[in-house]
Amino acid sequence: MIYNAKIEIDQSRARERLEWLIKNEKRFELTEKKPRRTLPQNNYLHLILSYFALEVGETLEFIKLEIFKKTVNSETFRTERKNPKSGKIREDWRSTADLDQGELTQCIDRFKNWTLQKTGLRVPDSNEHLFLDHIENEISKNKQWL
Repeated sequence: MIYNAKIEIDQSRARERLEWLIKNEKRFELTEKKPRRTLPQNNYLHLILSYFALEVGETLEFIKLEIFKKTVNSETFRTERKNPKSGKIREDWRSTADLDQGELTQCIDRFKNWTLQKTGLRVPDSNEHLFLDHIENEISKNKQWL
């Protein structure tokens, strides 16, 4: 169950549940629920990544992993994964689904700045609706290249 600490009744219910778990010697986990990225934010990200991919002649997946995650935002996305059988640790990359709204905003801003500096291509802001509509049309016409 997810409780909202801003709501008094949720605070009370959470305390009751925690006390019950402790009293009955149950195993439990407490986790903070961070604000998730928004659907419009996610749509905007995929739109600008697709736009960039079309402009430079690469696939969306290549741009997302090699440019957006590894090159521009490696400190946010780089992680390690341990092989359960061998125990060997290897580099891995987080999913954008694991980011909260603030982290994703920061990563998008870095990408836009990097794109302009490295390629001269200006990526539109999320409120530039005419430009974004144009990009969406171009993407729909050229999906086979993504």
